[in-house]
Order: sequence, then structure tokens, then C-alpha cells
Amino acid sequence: MLIAAIATQLRVFDLERSVRFYIDRLGFTQEFCHGDFYIGLRAAGTSLHLKKVDAPDPSIPFVQAGDHLHLYLTVSDIDAAFKEIRGNAEVVAPITTKPWGLREFTIRDPDGHTIYIAQASA
Repeated sequence: MLIAAIATQLRVFDLERSVRFYIDRLGFTQEFCHGDFYIGLRAAGTSLHLKKVDAPDPSIPFVQAGDHLHLYLTVSDIDAAFKEIRGNAEVVAPITTKPWGLREFTIRDPDGHTIYIAQASA
């Protein structure tokens, strides 16, 4: 088996608000829409699926408490990304250089999903 692509799914309470966040703040584009409850987004050859649910995603408190993540995004210029996103998203942690050689910062989307944004350090 050769995997050609991968997609992940986030459960969101307000689908339109989430779509706007991922398109306007993070640069995704809409790939498809299925009814009024499911939308596929695309960025850099990867897919993110958003599914409307009637209650907040139960994984959010677990992820936040354990310093886990829902998404890990890699960018080419983390300083520019941080400047662009700061003020447009909840910043949980500023840019830091990690022992494993990446510079990262952490944000949350409007539903509380934890997103790490990283760049390889020089």
C-alpha cells in the first residue's frame, strides 16, 4: 500500500465560523462542501475536514490539559506567521526554540482546538 494523501477531521460547533478562521487566518481554501454539516479544506497538498457537531469536541479539554495537539502546521517563515496570526487568533504560547530543533508557537481555533505552528530552526 502506498498512501497518496492524508486528511484529518475536526469536530466544530459553528461550522461557518471555523471555515472563516481556517480560510481567512490560516490560508486554507475550500475543497468541497457536503450539505450544511461537512466541509473539506486544503492547504499545501493536505486536507482538513470540518464536521459540524451539536456540542463542543470532547477531546479539547484532554488536549489542553496534556499539552497535546489537534494540528501541527509547518511554515516557511515562522516570524511572519506569528505577526500575521497574533491578534487574529488566541495565542497560547509564543515562539520558542525546542530541543528537537524546531521553532514553534501555539494557537487555538475558535472551538478551542490546539494548533502548533512550526519552522525548522536555522
